[in-house]
Amino acid sequence: MNSIILSKVKLHQMSIKNLCFIFCVLFGSLAFAQGSRTTTIVVPFASSGTVDIVARQLAPDLSKLLGDSVVIENRGGGGGTIGTTKLATANPDGKTLMFHHMGFVFNPALYDKLPYDTRRDIIPVASVGVTPNVLVVTNSLPVKTVSEFLAYVNKNPDKVNYGSGGVGSAGHLAMEMLKDRAHFRATHVPYKGSGPAIVDLISGQIQAMFMTIAAIKPYIDSGQVRAIATSGMVRTPSLPNIPTLDESGLKGFSFEPWYGAFAPAKTPPKTLDQIHKAINEAIKDPENQTKLLAQGLEIKPMSRAQFTDIVELDLVKWDKLIRQLNIKAD
Repeated sequence: MNSIILSKVKLHQMSIKNLCFIFCVLFGSLAFAQGSRTTTIVVPFASSGTVDIVARQLAPDLSKLLGDSVVIENRGGGGGTIGTTKLATANPDGKTLMFHHMGFVFNPALYDKLPYDTRRDIIPVASVGVTPNVLVVTNSLPVKTVSEFLAYVNKNPDKVNYGSGGVGSAGHLAMEMLKDRAHFRATHVPYKGSGPAIVDLISGQIQAMFMTIAAIKPYIDSGQVRAIATSGMVRTPSLPNIPTLDESGLKGFSFEPWYGAFAPAKTPPKTLDQIHKAINEAIKDPENQTKLLAQGLEIKPMSRAQFTDIVELDLVKWDKLIRQLNIKAD
């Protein structure tokens, strides 16, 4: 009898121990899950574009600097508005960020109604850099300089087709600026992304484009298309032999899309400062600078206030120009 009672006591003790073990495992797992954090960087475009390249280049360093795992989430569509909407509605805890380019300031004028308020719902965090575009032509077009290009399009009004990655894209607006400045006519052919447009430029289906250096440089280097000018005020190190439009006679012409990081507007200032510091440290890394410069991106760190001012000035500038040119997104 005593041995039976003793066995029951031992079984009861073992059950309690097992329960305690299970509880500890579950509690420990929960504590680990709560302690492990992930920062999501929304890229509002498809993979392999310049914004995506920038985000993926900086992600490993940002993971170390922020002490989080960093995940890139591509949310393309709507000229960047779908991904931007995700950011605008995210929890403002610093765990959801967005990398974007200057197209961020085009959209309020391009779309009659956005699912977010650009100024109210989103806050600029950090500048990454700028990249001038490059004016390229198909090899069959008999021009090698800006003056020859302008002479040709003026002699052949509306017969030159230029491509872009879509209505309201940087390439579209850059060419519209050039048309407005140089007073010539050409026909816009919008594509669903720059890839198909480049294919048609190479084949001669379209004759000209403004493109980011990252996207078009391999085709320039291989001789498949011809670069005739860049759109910054000074020559870009990645294409040092190509003159600027300013050098080529269009004095003061400047189109240098910026790239930067954004957060939900109610993110605490202290958190924004930490993210800003981490991004600035990441872009100052020599390896990151070398690789981004190879993509045509010139690193341009600045304070949060300076970047915020640039975004606000561009919101006003591009709203006026887009409405003046009567451009609307599809």
